[in-house]
Amino acid sequence: MKLYSWGLAGLMLTGVASSLAHTSNIFVDQHKQTVKAYFPSLTKAHQAVMQFDTLESDYQTGYLTIVATQQEQKKLIASGFRLESYPSYQQRLRSRRDLAENVSGIPGYACYPTVEETFQQAQALQAEYPDLVQLVDIGDSWGKSNNQGGYDLLVIKLTNRTHDLEFKPKLVMNSAIHAREYATAGLTLTFAKRLLADYGKQADATWVLDNHEVHILLQANPDGRKKAEQGILWRKNVNLDAKCSWSSSRTGIDLNRNFSYAWHSTSGGSSGSVCSDTYRGAAAGSEPEVQALEAYLKDVFPDRRGPNRDDPAPEDTSGIHLDIHSHGKLILWPWGTKGSNAPNHQALQTLGRKFAYFNDHTPYRSVELYETDGTSDGASYGELGIAAITFELGKAFFESCDYYQTKILPTNLPALMYAAKVVRTPYKTPAGPDIVELKQLKQAVFNREIKNSVELTAIANDRRFNNTRGTEPTQLIQKAVYFIDQPPWKANTPSGWFEAADGVFDQAVENIKATVDTTGWAKGRHTVYVTAQDADNNWGAVSAVFVEIN
Repeated sequence: MKLYSWGLAGLMLTGVASSLAHTSNIFVDQHKQTVKAYFPSLTKAHQAVMQFDTLESDYQTGYLTIVATQQEQKKLIASGFRLESYPSYQQRLRSRRDLAENVSGIPGYACYPTVEETFQQAQALQAEYPDLVQLVDIGDSWGKSNNQGGYDLLVIKLTNRTHDLEFKPKLVMNSAIHAREYATAGLTLTFAKRLLADYGKQADATWVLDNHEVHILLQANPDGRKKAEQGILWRKNVNLDAKCSWSSSRTGIDLNRNFSYAWHSTSGGSSGSVCSDTYRGAAAGSEPEVQALEAYLKDVFPDRRGPNRDDPAPEDTSGIHLDIHSHGKLILWPWGTKGSNAPNHQALQTLGRKFAYFNDHTPYRSVELYETDGTSDGASYGELGIAAITFELGKAFFESCDYYQTKILPTNLPALMYAAKVVRTPYKTPAGPDIVELKQLKQAVFNREIKNSVELTAIANDRRFNNTRGTEPTQLIQKAVYFIDQPPWKANTPSGWFEAADGVFDQAVENIKATVDTTGWAKGRHTVYVTAQDADNNWGAVSAVFVEIN
């Protein structure tokens, strides 16, 4: 591992555009047609995504865009789907690109920076926030490793380095490991920008960067993304030793089937065919991109889990690993292989349902959707016991900028912020109540003099879960406390207590208030940290507010 020193060598490879399967090994040929398939139920839709060549999934409107043979179309109709003819993905893409006049960003999708622009913007953030940003080169792409152009694998590390604490919990994210999934790298880069811009202005962003670390591998598959920027539905890396004999656009290895843990451990979770979208490679962890991420995860996180499938990680294990994908509007957690649940299944499910509350995605144990092996969560949860969750954003691989900006960003940025807040104890904290709408009221005036106190109000909410598939347990709010200038894990003893606005804690959602005595406080800014506990003794995520003493 080394600190990043700037030096890019772009990789521009040509290929034939083709529609690539999302999860299956069905290949596109001249007899296939693009259809809009209106599904009879969400379950049938998820099954179809697993079985057919699916380009888009609009679960809200109720249709999938599928490239299917006549025989496959008959199967869909027999399953209750209603089909309509639809312009091919290439026709729609050409139309979009013809109309595009953007001078930056991916052609036709100006909201998404190119690989080079991603790294340039990361460099600019380091220059603007030198105490908060560090760029780390964790390895090389296949292209660079083999003198075929290629890129460094660049992690942007966010934390206040002037706060040199003995321990900082870590959130690690990787995006764009599947090259054609445009929205993923855009989301993680935007999250980094928002977190940095809010530092010193917004209390939660400030305490998170002071006390935690956020590590983002922005472009986990930069060689493949460079191919996808040409409008090719490219999924894999560009390993030229893994050439498909009948389609150059199917060259490479699916990086998210190449991770060492549980590699090639199922009959259908990956493919041994080089032309398949899910080609796992000839050996576990063979690809330099995978090797780099595996090594980085082991460097960042300690090993907290035993060697057996059913060995749980301790409840106090810190750290979260998020793998950001598209599409499907799903939240997934281990295992992706059949058999017993993950030993930390209940806590992972709670965390997943919490994320799904923010972005309204459907929460699943991964294997309930379809079987996978050799995936990135094996490197984090499987080997190390770190809480691992996969996001499947939106409804398309080449997501429109309008949908990305109006739907994906507003709902997923809060989900990522929640991850950054609870990374200290992700197997415990998500079960507890959230503090929302925390604010300071105007100072009370008594006898024309300002009283030495501030009034705080908030809502303690124990119901913020997505219960689309099953119901997450909730309890009554039991108590709410605040801490002055020290977060709970440092202060230990609360500075004071909130009371229920109606006088009694007897609801799962409570309006709360507190009068905080500021006598003797130094002039300037202070941070008040607030957290609540439910009747099952679960403490929820910490929220904070700035209080200015003039």
